[in-house]
Amino acid sequence: MQIQIVKKIEQAIKKTTRVLCVYGGRGSGKSETIARILAYEGSLSTHRILCCREFQNSIADSVHSLLKDVIELYEIPGYTITDKYIRHENGTEFLFKGLKKESMGSVKSLNKITICWVEEAQYISRTSLDILMPTIREAGSKIFFTLNPTNNEDPVYVDFVLKDRPDTVKCLANWTDNKWFTDELRLLMDQDYENDYDKYLHIWEGQCVVHSEAQIFYKKWEIDDVETPERAEWNLGLDFGFSVDPNACIASYVVGNTLYIRHEAYDLHTEIDKMPAFLDAIPVIRQAVIIADSARPETISYLRNRGYNIRGAKKGKGSIEDGIELIRGFDKVFIHPSCKHTIEEFQNYKWKTDPKTDEIFTVPEDKNNHIIDALRYSLEGLGRSKLSIIKYGGNNGINKNSLGIRR
Repeated sequence: MQIQIVKKIEQAIKKTTRVLCVYGGRGSGKSETIARILAYEGSLSTHRILCCREFQNSIADSVHSLLKDVIELYEIPGYTITDKYIRHENGTEFLFKGLKKESMGSVKSLNKITICWVEEAQYISRTSLDILMPTIREAGSKIFFTLNPTNNEDPVYVDFVLKDRPDTVKCLANWTDNKWFTDELRLLMDQDYENDYDKYLHIWEGQCVVHSEAQIFYKKWEIDDVETPERAEWNLGLDFGFSVDPNACIASYVVGNTLYIRHEAYDLHTEIDKMPAFLDAIPVIRQAVIIADSARPETISYLRNRGYNIRGAKKGKGSIEDGIELIRGFDKVFIHPSCKHTIEEFQNYKWKTDPKTDEIFTVPEDKNNHIIDALRYSLEGLGRSKLSIIKYGGNNGINKNSLGIRR
């Protein structure tokens, strides 16, 4: 059977004793290659394959659909696929677990796992990793990590990339290793290369994000899949794309002084007649007022005529800085792991700095801010009173002295 797989990863798998760590940038074919190899291997001999990640609320969050697509694409015989499991007539079974939400007791009780695939391993916590490793203890069992490196302090990156271990084969795989790298991805990559080289290095070359106080939301946010309250009051924001810029829509809610970002929509070159389908990808989009970029009144009118409760944002001098202070004024911002572009922007949105002295200015760079702009618009509904409290009533806002910032 001729299956398209990245040769560099295939060669690394052949060398693997117990652990394979495949890391690198987007478009490298890491996940697709592992899925294809496991689906094929599962048809040849009996395996119990655990597919896990840190965050998984439902089977839809897992690699189930990727494996299903592989089996159907290559017409691999013998598999039975349902919404909950994938099994082969030879006894092979694929299990899907989210480590954080799972009772860790149920993960520890798993037995006879012959292969464990940990997808998006950059998000695995130290607690999850310490429980998982001794759980995979079957003689000859293997563990595959696939990750796009984020922070150089992430546990899997520390343990299996930075360290040289006798039980581990490391494989750096980037877009240059994938001969099926698409033209669509190349266009996005070229944009990042031209407009934001640091982002290019992180997203496409697999380098870790360099965290510093120049990041506008430095230490203010983290990734978590907190359960959404039934009566959440949604804040909806929409930033319109133009030319190479994307359309970006965001849905968040506030509990106490904590902001929770739950849904996003992000797309390039969306034709106006496709905008309703783009927005409806956010399941709560019709439950509150959408506050949109007021620079596109004709698009706002078009969407209003199609049943959306939408109005333009109140933009003006200082509105960007006010919006930033409003977001920074929350005790914490939690971003749902499904909001990939939001995570990227929070990682890469920065203050301008002096290239000679590294001095930080309170002027944001005009990039990595499409989701951020949509978020700023959406929070207009919180009112000016909260912003006044942040500015004058405490130390939750921007502390310019502690950052060494000047205007």
